[in-house]
Amino acid sequence: MGSGFRFQERESEAGSKLDLNNLTDIVNINHDHHDHHDDPPRPTRKMNSLPSQMMELTNGKAGGALPLDAKWAAAHTHSSTTTSTTTTTRSHSDSSAGSSSSPDDNDSETTAPPSLTPGSTMPSEESLEDATRRLDDAHKESESALVHRSAPHLGAIEDNGSDGNLLKHAEFGWDANPAYRYTSQHIPGSALPKTDEEEPSYAIVLLTYFSYIVLIGVGHLRDYVGKHLFPKSYKHLMQSNGYAALNSDFDSFYTRRLKTRLDDCFSRPVTGVCGRTVVCLDRSTNDYNETFKLTGTKTRALNISGYNYLGFAQSQGGCADNVEEVLKRYGVSSYGSRLGTGHLDLQQQTEKLVARFLGTEDSMVISMGFATNSTSIPAIASPGTLIISDEYNHSSIRFGARLSRSHIRQYKHNNMEQLESLLRECISQGMPRTHRPWKKILVIVEGLYSMEGSLVNLPEIMRLKRKYKFYLYVDEAHSVGAIGPRGRGVCDYFGVDPRQVDILMGTFTKSFGAAGGYIGGSKAVIDRIRLLNHSNVYGETLSPPVLTQIITSMASIMGVGNNPEEAALLPEWIDLPRSLADGSEGLERLRRLAFNSRYLSSGLRKLGFIVFGHRDSPIVPLLIYLPGKMGSFSRMMLYRDMSLPPDERLVRDEKDLSERERLALEDPTSSWALSGRARPPIVVVVVAYPATPLISSRVRFCVSSAHTKKDIDDVLIACDEVGGVLDLKYQNGGPGGRWTIDQVLSRSTELVAWDGKSAI
Repeated sequence: MGSGFRFQERESEAGSKLDLNNLTDIVNINHDHHDHHDDPPRPTRKMNSLPSQMMELTNGKAGGALPLDAKWAAAHTHSSTTTSTTTTTRSHSDSSAGSSSSPDDNDSETTAPPSLTPGSTMPSEESLEDATRRLDDAHKESESALVHRSAPHLGAIEDNGSDGNLLKHAEFGWDANPAYRYTSQHIPGSALPKTDEEEPSYAIVLLTYFSYIVLIGVGHLRDYVGKHLFPKSYKHLMQSNGYAALNSDFDSFYTRRLKTRLDDCFSRPVTGVCGRTVVCLDRSTNDYNETFKLTGTKTRALNISGYNYLGFAQSQGGCADNVEEVLKRYGVSSYGSRLGTGHLDLQQQTEKLVARFLGTEDSMVISMGFATNSTSIPAIASPGTLIISDEYNHSSIRFGARLSRSHIRQYKHNNMEQLESLLRECISQGMPRTHRPWKKILVIVEGLYSMEGSLVNLPEIMRLKRKYKFYLYVDEAHSVGAIGPRGRGVCDYFGVDPRQVDILMGTFTKSFGAAGGYIGGSKAVIDRIRLLNHSNVYGETLSPPVLTQIITSMASIMGVGNNPEEAALLPEWIDLPRSLADGSEGLERLRRLAFNSRYLSSGLRKLGFIVFGHRDSPIVPLLIYLPGKMGSFSRMMLYRDMSLPPDERLVRDEKDLSERERLALEDPTSSWALSGRARPPIVVVVVAYPATPLISSRVRFCVSSAHTKKDIDDVLIACDEVGGVLDLKYQNGGPGGRWTIDQVLSRSTELVAWDGKSAI
């Protein structure tokens, strides 16, 4: 392309490009693993220019399968190459027409035709059809060899890089079934359904309160006894030599006496790419979670806990290749603040692309997501400003609102009636004591609430905005790139013009696999924030690799290759594969994410669990309530045998072995084959107070487009097992009653289309 960037001609599985300037690079390969005893001699050409994968295919190695798109590249190149080429071959100095050449013979540089037609000793050019057929046969043989060999454990694969194909599937699962796709979109004109926040029984609520009373009482008793019997152990919590304790026993009580009991479930050390799967570094403790020691072993587990919504956390592919290229051009750092040392052209191009993506007049990027809120809100709000905030807004919003010294009021989560009542009261009464009118009113909401999995009721808020004339600030940290038919966030999901929203905020750490955040809006507002935002004035700008990851991932969602104006926004050296440039892969990721989200949410509901949030949300909170069950749930999901009675474990191990062998033969990229077992370990996140209300402890599943349908099946099966052991199925499954796990797995497409109100 002449503007912006260029397409890649062809990219191999490992990311290296294949030289296809001549068709003979493909058609003149002598495959030793084919039976050529009856074929006439075929001259062999030098293959120094071919990549290692082609060399392995020539030598007949099963693991060196030629990628499928090499055939497309050969056909694509054939249309623009000549039918006759000059090749350099090796031959005997004394060879005759009936003798075969050998790479061990004396070398002599001669000019020869590309190949020999079987059945004739006269050289002739091999047709494209014959070459394609031969490559098809070779690929099928190599794939068959891959399927019938046992899949190695991915922890070892990652360490030595022995099988890049399986490593690629460990980062992003392959699922070609078109039935497992869905479009995330709200029906225009319809009301947003209320979230199914079902309440547990009074017995569960009372047991939860009683559990916290026991934990707190026992904790204070241990502190009282310990200070008198073991004063040295509590020296750091008491006044000593005239110095006050940095952390008193009361201030650190919750951390020491409650959180420590669950520390083995938090802050797990991991290594490698945190994509579809993650490699956990195993650790042990001998002092009840006070300290941990790495055991030296690793466990690859299914990752259902990260914010990798669109699966861009990959070490290979079009985005990773361009990030590698930018290191050679720009280095690793921008070396200063924006106002002090200036900014890279990459940052300016990123901001233009973000504004185009959001549909706003201008945008600015900030190097930290939390700081985007906490330093931007004080730039637009000041004393005399009224900030009305949802009660479940993120702590970065609360922190920024406090820094602005504005007057802050809260309303119940997504309660539009209370929001309107609060607006009426504040407008009519004015400022406290003086009753003067407010300088301005700013309503701050989140597009997708990270702990609740619920979407903002944006159409209703827009109606109130037109009526009461307040400014609207929408935090789309979790919704941008994950919600809407085009991945543009809640405005795209509800069909709202983004220019009607005063300020759109978001982060690049979730759907885009990068870092930092952005602010979008009118040029006048963004220019003011640039001058007053402390992160922009004093903070270092985003590094070139991060900016490149933002550009390439966002461009793939937009499909910039279909629009010359959007393509011109990209740096000229950006080299996107065709599937990323035309937006086909980005759309595929969005539709896979929408299917996985609805399938997991609806499936858990039909199994009898209490699940919060909307079904289109990639965040699926499963309520646990009792604090003692949080740690047990996390451990049982990671160590699956813990959920089985001892007498059943041996029988289940034998079944797992046979099931693993069968599934590895059917699909070597399935999660069973990747983990090396039929019941793969699963990493989950358990969340409790103060991130949630005291009695609403939960596990938060974060779905990704990198997950396959079988991966979601694994999660549902594991939840069914663990939930049965821990007695977490508090509900009857909604309309139509509770389902068995077999019903859920076999009727996935019906669950995805289920509205939650009518019986299936």
